[in-house]
Amino acid sequence: MEVVIVPDAKAGGELIAEAIADLVRRKPEALLGVATGSTPLPVYEALAGTVRSGGVDVSRARICQLDEYVGLPAGHPESYRSVVLREVVEPLGLGEDAFMGPDGTAEDVQAACEAYDRALSEAGGVDLQLLGIGTDGHIGFNEPCSSLASRTRIKTLTQQTREDNARFFDSLEEVPHHVITQGIGTILEARHLVLLATGEGKADAVAQSVEGPVSALVPASALQLHPHATVVVDEAAASKLKLADYFRATYAAKPEWQGL
Repeated sequence: MEVVIVPDAKAGGELIAEAIADLVRRKPEALLGVATGSTPLPVYEALAGTVRSGGVDVSRARICQLDEYVGLPAGHPESYRSVVLREVVEPLGLGEDAFMGPDGTAEDVQAACEAYDRALSEAGGVDLQLLGIGTDGHIGFNEPCSSLASRTRIKTLTQQTREDNARFFDSLEEVPHHVITQGIGTILEARHLVLLATGEGKADAVAQSVEGPVSALVPASALQLHPHATVVVDEAAASKLKLADYFRATYAAKPEWQGL
């Protein structure tokens, strides 16, 4: 696991966007896994800027969803399909045919989960998966005590996660109780995992995930098991890391040819 400490969210977004651009230059048809929420927005803004300036051609790239609410109509503004189309697909100039996601409105939700897991594999696997982290250490919607071998499945949200996400809805009552999420085992199959965390509120979760034991109690700690995992954090999110100085020194000495 590589830990990169950046000054602020904007710097983190620019760093990750350039890593994505580099990947697409090498592999134009790359399958890019995206996350929702406010944290990754600087990544999408920076990447869209690079596309507009002609710095990278993403016309053959594909976008796939990490998770989805169960029961929200596909056109609901807070369904993750709508969010990804609005914040990622459209700004990059891509069409819906470049997008993959699970069906949160399916009559048979379990079958929809299995179908999406299978679709990711048949698409050649995810080349780079962008992740956020919850205040309780969850990734995707894999809440604490999720199996580290779990596949795409339906999950029940904790009260804390529903309260964290209520800011996107008119009230807490409107936040769904259930989601489809890629499992931890599914996530770990991506070729490169990039977790972005910003703000002091994520500091404890980052420290436990990076420096603590691998534990289902802290789902993001599973990134320690991945051969190419990168954790990008701003100074506030890095504030509880005991090895912060070591991480800074390691990154400062990193050969430029290695990339992110």
